[in-house]
Amino acid sequence: MMTHTRYAFIKANWHSDIVDRALDGFLELIPAEQVDVFDVPGAFEMPLLARDLAQTGQYAAVACAAFVVDGGIYRHDFVAQAVVDGLMRAGLDTGVPVLSVSLTPHQYQETDHHNAIYRDHFVEKGREAAQAALMIAKTRAELTRAA
Repeated sequence: MMTHTRYAFIKANWHSDIVDRALDGFLELIPAEQVDVFDVPGAFEMPLLARDLAQTGQYAAVACAAFVVDGGIYRHDFVAQAVVDGLMRAGLDTGVPVLSVSLTPHQYQETDHHNAIYRDHFVEKGREAAQAALMIAKTRAELTRAA
């Protein structure tokens, strides 16, 4: 098995001022030249692209970032659950780690205060996704060597 040093990062464009901060955190640990970035309209579009990217065999992991908030007209918790299930399935179906950097707050108001909190939180979540991507790649490489 080849060890890949490239990573895909998918980000949803809804609330991009907040979601894009996850990429900032991710790039604190993984050099930008090793990361291919893809934009999708919203969270719901992430699992299909994650699967497609994972199937190329080019990536050690695929990270997906979105901010799913209650828009008042649909059950955002159902959307979030469908997205997480889809991302998990993409990883299991392809054998490539697919990581979720998706937040679904129950209390979110579009205020400067809340936006600042979530921007900071997304930086941290992006950093955690990068740590997870590096750790799982290392663990899987060790499993391959041991086999």
